[in-house]
Amino acid sequence: MIRRKQFSLLVVRGDGARLLRLNIPKRLVVAAVVGLVMASAALGVLAADWLHLRRATRDTRPHIDQIAAQRSALEGVNAKIAELRREVESWREIHGRLFDTFGPEGKPSGRDKGIGGPATPIERLPARLSPHDELNRLAESIAEESQTLRMLEQLMARAGKMLAALPMSWPVRGVVNSEFGTRLSPWTKTAEFHSGLDIRAERGTSVQSPASGTVTLAGSHAEYGLTVILDHGNDIRSIYGHLSTIRVHAGQRVERGAELGLTGNTGRSSGPHLHYEILVKGQAVNPRAYLWN
Repeated sequence: MIRRKQFSLLVVRGDGARLLRLNIPKRLVVAAVVGLVMASAALGVLAADWLHLRRATRDTRPHIDQIAAQRSALEGVNAKIAELRREVESWREIHGRLFDTFGPEGKPSGRDKGIGGPATPIERLPARLSPHDELNRLAESIAEESQTLRMLEQLMARAGKMLAALPMSWPVRGVVNSEFGTRLSPWTKTAEFHSGLDIRAERGTSVQSPASGTVTLAGSHAEYGLTVILDHGNDIRSIYGHLSTIRVHAGQRVERGAELGLTGNTGRSSGPHLHYEILVKGQAVNPRAYLWN
């Protein structure tokens, strides 16, 4: 058997005349066929990979969008946490001012406590805390502020009781005939100290307690005639003089707004009015300092 080592390629015209003859080695043809097969196989593999990648990209697109949305939401949460932490810090300043105003009793030790210990360089601190750490810090701050709020509640309850006992309203409404302080005496026309307010009122006008208290005197007084004296606690007393009628008795507990008596002209008085006086630790003070309404 004769094996051909080459292939011949003839190029002829339509009338059968030969124009060209090409002799191609057999091994070159085989190599070309093998190369074509391998290229087709490689192209098929690449096409399959491309289709798989395209399908995977299409399948992961919703997840990518979801991750982007979650990242955006997480950034919003971080911003809100930071805002809340700043708000909590502002609470501390307000609480500190309240404790400074109402006194050192029960004052938290947050703002002026001693501090110390080794310092951590700034460059060694984490650039940004994780949301979990931020939430933990925020929870700790809120827990501290909750304790402070409970202390403030107790403090304000005590302060509220003290304010309720202060004579902060007018016992009667009227023009003030004579203010607290130095004045000319209506009788001697010489300077004298007036220890209260003389409030003009028609005879029989109701005199109401400006605060809760206990009646320590309900009777006659050498200067003020028929007089009521209330003890409001905390070394504060109030005096109501020149009454025509007394509606309470010694030892009675009265609340704000209770009727103490009726105005009159008893005692050392030149006409119907109410002498209203406040004593703090036994010393007369200007009642206007207590009048809020």
